[in-house]
Amino acid sequence: MNSAFDYPRFEFRRPPEMGASDAGRYPHPLIIVGAGPVGMAAALDARAHGLPAVILDDDHTVSVGSRGLCYAKRTLDILDRLGVGEAVVSRGVTWNVGRTFLGEREVFNFELLPEPDHHRPGMVNLQQYHLEFFQVQACQAAGVDIRWQHKVVAVRPDETGATLDVETPEGTYSLRADWLVVCDGARSPIRRMLGLDMEGQVFKDRFLIADVVMKAPFPAERWFWFDPPFHPKQSVLLHREADDVWRIDFQLGWDADPEEEKKPEKVLPRIQAMLGPKLSFDLEWVSVYTFQCRRMARFDHGRVLFAGDAAHQVSPFGARGANSGIQDADNLMWKLAYVIKGWAPPTLLISYGTERGEAADENILNSTRSTDFITPKDRTSRAFRDAALQLARDHAFARKLVNSGRLSVPTHHANSPLNTPAGQAFGGWMRPGAPLDDAPVTHVGQPSWLLQHLGGRFQALLFVDDAGSTQTQDALCALQAVPLPVPAAPALQAVLLSAAPVAEPLAARLEATFGALVLHDLKGLARRRCDGAAGTTLLLRPDQLIAARWPQPEPSAIGQAYARATGH
Repeated sequence: MNSAFDYPRFEFRRPPEMGASDAGRYPHPLIIVGAGPVGMAAALDARAHGLPAVILDDDHTVSVGSRGLCYAKRTLDILDRLGVGEAVVSRGVTWNVGRTFLGEREVFNFELLPEPDHHRPGMVNLQQYHLEFFQVQACQAAGVDIRWQHKVVAVRPDETGATLDVETPEGTYSLRADWLVVCDGARSPIRRMLGLDMEGQVFKDRFLIADVVMKAPFPAERWFWFDPPFHPKQSVLLHREADDVWRIDFQLGWDADPEEEKKPEKVLPRIQAMLGPKLSFDLEWVSVYTFQCRRMARFDHGRVLFAGDAAHQVSPFGARGANSGIQDADNLMWKLAYVIKGWAPPTLLISYGTERGEAADENILNSTRSTDFITPKDRTSRAFRDAALQLARDHAFARKLVNSGRLSVPTHHANSPLNTPAGQAFGGWMRPGAPLDDAPVTHVGQPSWLLQHLGGRFQALLFVDDAGSTQTQDALCALQAVPLPVPAAPALQAVLLSAAPVAEPLAARLEATFGALVLHDLKGLARRRCDGAAGTTLLLRPDQLIAARWPQPEPSAIGQAYARATGH
């Protein structure tokens, strides 16, 4: 097999704790297990909040094969804040269109991002090893201590942290962590060490993944076939990746032998039948997988917290695995930082399990429905699926029934305990618990995007008609008077979103006087999407979720909502 990627090898380095008799007396505030996309996202977010971070990983390179492939808009927005979003989008393949076929006939297509004026596209395809390599570089620049070839072989949690025994090429040593974040994958050794289990369903079907290097005339779209002539009575998925690599998934059936199906003499004829005799290609990577839709009952276990595939698993159709895991880290790390710094009580972390458990349930529900449609297990289910596919070409109602993988979208945590309910009716979907929509803005006269200025701290987004009016100055004074949950907590940053352009001298004066960030709502889209009449104020969490909203800024109400959003 040929590879389009030159896998880096990272050196083992002897840790300072090895051989020290008192290493446990000096615990690390935060240890993360697993240098995959989720673990490194957690570490980068920790560093953004000023926390030191140690990552332990038992390997010495990035992941082999494409694995996690499709990164949705919400995840790209998070990766932007972590410093790797631009690299991912620039290297990856952007797509918005998906097509579904029955046999050789297209039955319908969809577009992921029908509403324009978002910075990031609906979906970008990029092999996981590229993402991980960009994350490694970012971690090195941010001062994350990644320890390669450090395998955790025992974990002993207690009320104040956890002690880890770590096996390395030069022997075993012990580490002490105040907090342990577990991102060690679907087979999570640490989950097993602690006797924790997953609940859910394992589906009796197998799929072959083949990463194929070729020059192909196909567009950058998602193509899904039911019962194609080149693979009858089964399904096939085709995605384009970077570097002329194409990802092909073949449904095999439960009786297929995984080891036999991975052999080139079995794989090559399947691909050639699909592509035709004239198109040449090379195999880069092959794997066989089984659908699983399972989750831990709880993600938070005292000072040990689980994220990503270590906490929940879904089938790959729908791109809900890596996207959900990176969103786990986005939800968790600001809360952990606030707890470690004393700005919030430890009970704040309960909301991590509540919110991301809700997201896992939503992902599992959608993934299970997709799996049941793709691989019907009885005659009735198959008859329903085939009828929906037959009707979908000519009837819009049937297209809603076709399910080849409902693609990843962010969960709206409308019932989060951190939300303050809105006291007044408003239009749109930007309600407490929702991630804020993006929109084009200008800052000091330069074009930009709203989400590029938000996140990492609590902020109050204030909509105004005229940044220079007396009403605007009064509103900014009110935001300065918001009481803090605890004296040491950071003050709210006011983000002023003006309907009218803002002269640079005025913006500079407001920023200097009030510590505000002054933006111009370039096309009025932020106001429209948020139903943001003049005076409307949104309280935004560090992960860009809306915690509360009001028709006018009122310091005591905002202070109470800030306290609630930090678990007080």
